[in-house]
Amino acid sequence: MDSMKTVRIGGAAAAWGDTIHGARQLVEKGEVDYLIGDYLAEVTMALLARARSKAPDGGFIPDWLASVRPLLPQIRQRGIRLVTNSGGMNPLACRDAFLAAAAEAGLAFRVAVVLGDDLLPAEVKIRAAQPVEMFSGAALPAAFASINAYLGASAIARALADGADVVITGRVVDSAMALGPLMHEFGWTAEDYDRLAAGSLAGHVLECGAQATGGLFTDWEEVADGWDDMGFPIVECAADGSFVVTKPAGTGGKVSRGTVAEQIVYEIGDPRSYRLPDATCDFSQVRIEEIGRDRVRVSGARGRAPGGDYKVCATHVDGFRLLTTYMIAGWQAGAKGRRTAEALVARVGRLLAMRGMAPFREVSIEVIGAEDTYGANARVTEAREVVVKIGLRHDDARALELFAREFAHPGVAMAQGLTGVLHGRPKPVPVLKVHSFLWPKAKVPVEVLVDGASLSVDVASGAEAPAPPPHDAPHAAAVEGPTVAVPLRALAWGRSGDKGNHANIGLIARDPAFFPALAAGVDASRVAAFFAHYLEGEVRRYVLPGFHALNFLLEDVLGGGGTASLRYDPQAKTYAQMLLDLPVEVPAAWLDEGGPLSGWAAVENG
Repeated sequence: MDSMKTVRIGGAAAAWGDTIHGARQLVEKGEVDYLIGDYLAEVTMALLARARSKAPDGGFIPDWLASVRPLLPQIRQRGIRLVTNSGGMNPLACRDAFLAAAAEAGLAFRVAVVLGDDLLPAEVKIRAAQPVEMFSGAALPAAFASINAYLGASAIARALADGADVVITGRVVDSAMALGPLMHEFGWTAEDYDRLAAGSLAGHVLECGAQATGGLFTDWEEVADGWDDMGFPIVECAADGSFVVTKPAGTGGKVSRGTVAEQIVYEIGDPRSYRLPDATCDFSQVRIEEIGRDRVRVSGARGRAPGGDYKVCATHVDGFRLLTTYMIAGWQAGAKGRRTAEALVARVGRLLAMRGMAPFREVSIEVIGAEDTYGANARVTEAREVVVKIGLRHDDARALELFAREFAHPGVAMAQGLTGVLHGRPKPVPVLKVHSFLWPKAKVPVEVLVDGASLSVDVASGAEAPAPPPHDAPHAAAVEGPTVAVPLRALAWGRSGDKGNHANIGLIARDPAFFPALAAGVDASRVAAFFAHYLEGEVRRYVLPGFHALNFLLEDVLGGGGTASLRYDPQAKTYAQMLLDLPVEVPAAWLDEGGPLSGWAAVENG
C-alpha cells in the first residue's frame, strides 16, 4: 500500500433533479481520478420501476448520461473513471445507452454493470419469511411496486479491478460509489473496517453534491458569492483513510469546518452505529481541521464488522393523495386562509357522505406565513399574506377528484383576497409508501457484468460487532454572575434531514468553547417540546465529541415521510433552521466587548 498515494474523487450530483453541469466543472477544473454520480432516493426506485414497466429501455436516470455525454472525449483523454447509481431499476439499459453515446463519439469504454439489488424476483421467498418493517414493525403490504437491497462497495471494487472504465449500478448505498474506488486503489480488504468506515465517510461527504461546499450552509450569507456556479466537492483520499475536502478553483461556495461538519451529521442517526453493508461506522470521534483556504482535513473514523443483512427498501401504493396551495392576503390573512381551508374540506366531506363514500383518511392544513409549521413556537400574530396548503389522503381517487372539482368554490363564495390558483384543478396521485426491512446477504447473489462476462462477488456475512458505549456530554462549569438567553444559532450550526418517518437534526458548536453550553442547553426533552405539534415518537440525543457536535433523532415526526406525507416539509429540511431559534442561557459576559459572542451581539444589535 503506497502511503504517499492520493486518490481524487469528485461528486457531480446530489439527487435526481440536480444540475447536470457539475460533471463538466469537475472534469474540466477538478483534476479528478474518479467522477461519481448519485441520483437515487427511496421512492425513486418505485418511480423508475413504473417507467420500466411502460418501456423496456426505461427505468434508469437519464440525467447522468446527459451530464457526461458532451464530456466523453475529455473523460477518455484524462483517464477519469466513472461510477454511478443512475442504472436505477434498469442498469443494463443505462449501459446500452452509454455505449451508444460513446460509439457516436467514436470512443470505446469498458463498462461494468452491478446486478443483484432488485429483489422483486424473490418476492415469493420474502413473503414466506414475512419480515416486518424495521422501524414500525408493520407487516408486509399486499403488493410491491419495487424491492431493492442496498448493496455495498465490494462489487464496484471488483469491477474496477477487472479494468472497468465505467461502473453502473442499481441500488447501492450512496457512499459505496466512493468506497469502491478506494478499496480498489488502496487494496483495502473486507476486514479493514477502520479504512472502510473512513472511505464510507468520504462518500457520505460527496453524496449530496454542493451541500458539503457551502450549499445549504447555516451561515448562507458567508457564501453570498458564487451561488450561480457552486463548486462541487472533491475528496483527496489517502491510504490511511483520511481525506481532504475541497472544490475546483475559481468556483463558488465555501469549504470550511462548518460546511463539512454539517454534511457529516446529515441523516446519520446514531453516529456510533451508522450501519452500511461493508462496515458499521463510528463517526463520533471524527476530527475536522481547516488546513487552508477551501481545504478541510477529515480523520478519525472508526469501523467494525457489519451485520449479516442488507437493508431493503420496498415501496408500495397506499391509497391516493392530493396536495394543493393558494394565496390569501389582507387583514388577518392567516385566520381567513385557515378558515377557508377548513370550510372547503368540510364541504367536500359532506358531499362524500351524501354519496355514501368514506371520509378522508387524513387531512393536513398548514398556513405558511402564519408559522403553522412552528406549532406553539410561532411568533407571527398578524400575517398580511399567506400561502394555504391543503393535503388530503383517501383510498379512492374519486374522492380527491370531487375535492378538485370544488377547489375553486372558495374564490367566489368565502373570504376576499384569495388568489394564486395558477395550475387549475389539483390532481390526485398514488401514494408511494416505503417498507424497509432486513434481508440476509447470503440470499442476495451479487454479480458484475463486463463485456458479457459475469464476475461473482464475495460478500462477507457475519454478526455485527457490538457498539462502543455512548459518549458523555461535556460538563458545563458553574456560571458565576448573570446569564442571558441567546438564540441557539449564536452557538451552533445546524443541518437536518430525514430517514423514512424519522428526522435527524445535527448541531455543531461554532467554537469548541461553546460545546458545554450547547450540550447543557439543548437536550432531548427540549427538542421534543419544540416539535411537540408533530412528534409521535421519542427523541434520542447522541454526542460527537470529535468535532463538538450533537445529533438528535426524532422518531415518527414526519407524518409518514417522503411521498407518504401530506406535510409541506415531509423531509425535515427546515427543522434545524427552526430549532436554531431556541433560546439558550450563556454567561452575560460572553456578549461583552472581547467576549466570545461579542461579534454576534454586534450583528444582532445592528
